[in-house]
Amino acid sequence: MDHPLRATLAGELHARPFLRLSGSASMTHYAVYNDGNPAIHETLVHVLCRETGIEPPAEGATHCSVQSPCGWHLKWERHTEFSTFTFVAPRNDQGWFDDLAIRGIPAGWFRQLDGMLLVAARLELVSGDSARATCGAPRDWIGGPILAGSKVLGGGKVFCDWSVPPDGLMRFLVIDEDFREEQGGRLLQRLYEIETYRMMALLALPVARRMARDLDDIHAALQTLMRRMDAADANHNDAELLVSLTHLAVRVEALSGSVGRFSASRAYEKLVLARIQELREERIEGMPTMAEFMERRFAPAMETCRTVWARHDQIADRIARAVDLLRTRVNLAQEKDVTRLLAGMERTARNQLHLQHAVEGLSVAAISYYVLSLTAAAFKALHVLWLPVEPELAEGLLILPVVAAVIGITRRTRRRLQRADEPADVTLRRAVELNS
Repeated sequence: MDHPLRATLAGELHARPFLRLSGSASMTHYAVYNDGNPAIHETLVHVLCRETGIEPPAEGATHCSVQSPCGWHLKWERHTEFSTFTFVAPRNDQGWFDDLAIRGIPAGWFRQLDGMLLVAARLELVSGDSARATCGAPRDWIGGPILAGSKVLGGGKVFCDWSVPPDGLMRFLVIDEDFREEQGGRLLQRLYEIETYRMMALLALPVARRMARDLDDIHAALQTLMRRMDAADANHNDAELLVSLTHLAVRVEALSGSVGRFSASRAYEKLVLARIQELREERIEGMPTMAEFMERRFAPAMETCRTVWARHDQIADRIARAVDLLRTRVNLAQEKDVTRLLAGMERTARNQLHLQHAVEGLSVAAISYYVLSLTAAAFKALHVLWLPVEPELAEGLLILPVVAAVIGITRRTRRRLQRADEPADVTLRRAVELNS
């Protein structure tokens, strides 16, 4: 009875559960990004499982959660553009931010991440007596230039400086003062998601900066072309201007290949803001909250991306309008040329008509002359046969009838030809009137 996709879609809500943590825990989180080799994500997780003796995920799986013999727990997730490796280990000492969560992982596996590691962070969840001692001196563990912190979820505190220390792993310190069940695991996951999505969103910033320089060049070239279009002698180089505008349109269209990056950036930005809102932050006197820190540092970068893409669309619209204007002017110039050509054709036809009338007069005289000559020859032949016919008299009497007959035949022929040519003349006159 069930649809083939029912079980899959229903299970999607439970596909990536939060970590269940009780007591202090150490977490190391990596986000791997490689847009040129999507298969590397599955390769990395299978190599890790093989080298550490844990069961690899099933073929085609996008996430797995498995316990390692080395003491840490692996949570792997495959996203659209990146994958994450999260290692968690329970902590029974106070060696915060050490390698507890990644002990036993071969160094060769980490070397495979070279050039692909976008996020690397260590998160410490401190509870019990250690929480009270650590909460009083977060600077002992996080030494960045600006320390951000806040009370979260009504039962703990979070501290971070959003900077990368010499060991390359960003630090988050989470103090469990009164977390309810599973709140600690959910909080840690939200924190590393904030950092991961933040970095993914910022991938659009270098693209936006490069695009801004290209748009500056295109805008300057467009301004120059618009001034040339407005010049007094612009009609003489419309074809050249149209070619130049077409080249600009091609350059702008080539920049449209980044639309996917900007769209993804907007989606990641929404996720970052949603995860921060889920923290339900309360201010700790003397330091900014995470929301305030993001508003100051992260929001301007995202606004830059939005502004550059909006500018790209505006310049593309301006070029399209300029091309339309230039094409309209070219069409008008062509219509004027066609009007002049049709008017010239009409004058030529009229001259030909006058010439035809003159030729017809000469033709009447010539035809009449030849007809009368033939008639005179005939009468002379009859006169030789001793018929009572005077050739000169007969020829003289036939002059008027012959001329009248030739004129009648010529006019009848002309009227017949005019009736045949009338549709073409009407079409020509209408074309001239429309173009004038």
